[in-house]
Amino acid sequence: MDSKEFARRRKQLMRMMGGGGIAILPAAPARTRSRDVEYRYRQDSDFYYLTGFAEPEAVAVLVPGRDKGEYLLFCRERDKKREQWDGSRAGQAGAISEHGADDAFPIDDIDEILPGIMESCSRVYYTMGMYSEFDTRIADWVNSLRSGLSRGVHTPQEFVALDHLLHDMRLYKSRGEIAAMRRSAKVAVSAHERAMRMTRPGLHEYEIEAEFRHEFRRNNARVSYSPIVGGGANACTLHYVENNAELKDGDLLLIDAGCELDYYASDITRTFPVNGRFSSEQRAVYEIVLNAQNAAIDKVVKGNHWNEPHDAAVKEITKGLRKLGLISGSLPKLIRDGAYREFYMHRTGHWIGMDVHDVGDYKVSDEWRVLENGMVTTIEPGLYISNKRSIPKAFRNIGVRIEDDVAVTSKGPDVLSKGLVKDPDGIEALMQAS
Repeated sequence: MDSKEFARRRKQLMRMMGGGGIAILPAAPARTRSRDVEYRYRQDSDFYYLTGFAEPEAVAVLVPGRDKGEYLLFCRERDKKREQWDGSRAGQAGAISEHGADDAFPIDDIDEILPGIMESCSRVYYTMGMYSEFDTRIADWVNSLRSGLSRGVHTPQEFVALDHLLHDMRLYKSRGEIAAMRRSAKVAVSAHERAMRMTRPGLHEYEIEAEFRHEFRRNNARVSYSPIVGGGANACTLHYVENNAELKDGDLLLIDAGCELDYYASDITRTFPVNGRFSSEQRAVYEIVLNAQNAAIDKVVKGNHWNEPHDAAVKEITKGLRKLGLISGSLPKLIRDGAYREFYMHRTGHWIGMDVHDVGDYKVSDEWRVLENGMVTTIEPGLYISNKRSIPKAFRNIGVRIEDDVAVTSKGPDVLSKGLVKDPDGIEALMQAS
């Protein structure tokens, strides 16, 4: 992302804060996996959104109107010995020259410096509950200032939820963000195509997962969440991640997998036959889900409310289930009673951006949020038919989900992942050509 983009975001947030406020954002802590092995570090999304700074052990501070600099960054000092082991550091000079900080200080000096800056501020903008250890440090700094009230020391009088402002900003993606998400989706599309071409009976789910991971890393991306690779009955488990079963002739394979590229996620699901040919029953279920997805995508329009795509998907799914004979009754009553929920038990989408399940409220004042330009949502209806004895045998253990990433634009829905085939004939043609 262009450095000007990060600067623009900081300026926008400070305008929303107004004078007298201070925003404090800690970097994500490094996490231990086991003993002396750490998980691969990934920066906190809010922190990175405002700074573009990817190192741990850092704190960003925004003080609107401060004469000595509005954007301060506390970070690690340069250390040749540690950099030999762990990689290069920006240091204070790099924080200023490369990351746009007005001033920078060693992270080890924060206890001495930051309380003095807070002293002149009446409001602290901070996200409580994310990092408990840092919550304690914030409280300690404020309490230390309050202990000096009798000596005329000022102290912040109000804590304000920073995420209330920041997450609303993140909900509206810029052109640069949409471009980044389109690149992420393009890599995920190529990975799904690779999986379709490679799939055949006798392989295991983890072998197909490996194809995804290969394609992601080949394009300098990583998984944005644990991939779901579920064959047969495993496709009916919504968050199936074991990915260790053998793929069987005659089963469907559901793959829910996306990547993260330059801190922006994609999230795509496709379902296809292991042997390259849908059975008539599989195709019938698949086409219901596809019709539901198309109807939902058509509702991702500026001015519609958040729930309209879901309502459209529910209507098509209920109609389809009734046509298959899996439910019966009048359509309005079936929808009103939620008869579809036995087979479709989740929502039709979620916000997506820097996080797969991205930030942003779905309701405002108890009303569904109105869709506006720059918002990006997934559209992912599904059907999951169990092996209950009441279900006709040919439909048992069929799980189908189809998911794409869709941006709201003034010209209508923009499907960022539209390059990936999803009509059943196209899927069969792709697999048969492999």
